[in-house]
Amino acid sequence: MEGRAPSPVQAERSSALAANYQPAAPPRTPSATIPETAMKLSDIATALNARIDNAKPDTEITAVAGIEHAGLGQLTFVSNPKYNAAAKNTKASAVIVAENFPAIPTGMLRSKNPYLAWAKAIELFYQPPRYAPGVHPTAVVHPKAKLGKNAHLGPYVVIDEDAVIGDNAVLLAHVVIYRGVTIGDNFFAHAQAVVREFCQLGDNVLLQNGAIIGSDGFGFAKDDSGHWHKIVQSGNVVIESDAELQANTCIDRASIGETRIGRGTKIDNLVQVGHSCTIGHDTLLIAQVGLAGTTDVGNNVILAGQVGVSGHVKIGDGAVAIAQSGIPHDVPPGAMVSGAPAIDHRLWLKCCAAYTKLPEIAKAVRKLSERD
Repeated sequence: MEGRAPSPVQAERSSALAANYQPAAPPRTPSATIPETAMKLSDIATALNARIDNAKPDTEITAVAGIEHAGLGQLTFVSNPKYNAAAKNTKASAVIVAENFPAIPTGMLRSKNPYLAWAKAIELFYQPPRYAPGVHPTAVVHPKAKLGKNAHLGPYVVIDEDAVIGDNAVLLAHVVIYRGVTIGDNFFAHAQAVVREFCQLGDNVLLQNGAIIGSDGFGFAKDDSGHWHKIVQSGNVVIESDAELQANTCIDRASIGETRIGRGTKIDNLVQVGHSCTIGHDTLLIAQVGLAGTTDVGNNVILAGQVGVSGHVKIGDGAVAIAQSGIPHDVPPGAMVSGAPAIDHRLWLKCCAAYTKLPEIAKAVRKLSERD
């Protein structure tokens, strides 16, 4: 990885693979803007496990669109009560709604989970680019690295010694896989993602652009002369299957042991996970969340945007922290907290209401003081 010339074996292997390299298949035009195919509403209902109401089954749908922009021949949805009024006036041919949604003049697809149905509806009309197997001529693959079947390696991808990657991997331009990394099947890494040495990733892991897995944890000890001595970060990062880490998120490696991201957890852009943290399964960390080292986050937790958590804190299963909360202490399972320092959400709402009345309260207190 330090700029050395490829070995004869590597050069021969790269040349053979490059001969079969094919760039990405031309992407389908997103049908949300320009439709490519049409579907009958009855077929969409079947695919979404939804029930048609106030619409003809053979209604032709050619695209999906937002509630305020949808037109004739398009499908839209409502799951947020904020848009209930817009549903009454939409020009869409059909609206995905909840089972108990009030009747509207437009055709409806009633669903137990309208938001999930909407997500699946988008998939019916748009498919992302597909990448044919092959290795770009500029990619560098160490002779001792092992690639599974059907790998696609884009321009300037680097895979170092003893890395092992499973079948159907897609690594786009400038992705770097350090030595000793192990990755399961169906790995997808967008441009400039990096997986550092000895990290372990499961199946179906998705890294968005610029995600960094296994960067050094922030560990320093002050010596007798007042200088900071770097603590070697000898551990690694383990990311379990079905996790997604979005753009420019950093997951620090442990000083000893591991930093672990649980199965199915989704981590938004610009999130910092400190060294030796443990995050459970199906948890959401939303944009700009910061976890100090050795934070233990449970299963099915939601930390909203810009939540900050002190080190050595435990957040119980199913807990929710509202945006910009500062958490310096443990949070029990199922709790909803807000504010800094974070407190029970209902108490925080009362505090916020009282805060706006502080000038009046202060004035009343002054008057009482004057009487004394």
